[in-house]
Amino acid sequence: MTAFFDSFKNHFLISMPHLDDPHFEHTVIYLCEHNHDGAMGIIINRPSSIDFSELADHLGIQVANPRLASELIYTGGPVEAERGFILHSAEKSWGNTLKITDEVSLSASLETLENIAEGKGPKDFRVTLGCAGWDGGQLEEEIANNDWLVCEADLDVLFHTPSELQFSAATNVLGIDMTRLSPDIGHG
Repeated sequence: MTAFFDSFKNHFLISMPHLDDPHFEHTVIYLCEHNHDGAMGIIINRPSSIDFSELADHLGIQVANPRLASELIYTGGPVEAERGFILHSAEKSWGNTLKITDEVSLSASLETLENIAEGKGPKDFRVTLGCAGWDGGQLEEEIANNDWLVCEADLDVLFHTPSELQFSAATNVLGIDMTRLSPDIGHG
């Protein structure tokens, strides 16, 4: 008999105040995959110092849309930090695309970036370097340890909320004011 498993795919992980790991402090992570073998997600609220034009120059891609040139690239997590990931709306798909839901996909292909640069990409997207990953049971243990709040992902928060507001916007989905939470949860 298989034990019941509750997948948090297509959910936000919101770091709790006591989580002082510099990679994850004050972050919102969109979970792209979560199963018995582990989990994979993208930090959505940590802009890097690299913009799209720098990434495009590095990859030899011409940018057709001038507005796109200053679009920031995000730090998606400490795993595979040199690898690009594109979290995007799911109206388009490329060879290396993981369909997460009917509305959200994850791509890791140069073709996706080229299409974005040409103005032929998905309507909504977030380009990141790196991702976050957990071995089987590790994320569940961290959630049980109150390191993360979990809530269903909100597409407006994911794609249309400025990065500096995503943390509070994600906690508002839960109806929680993080400034009122004590870092000593469960300790008296």
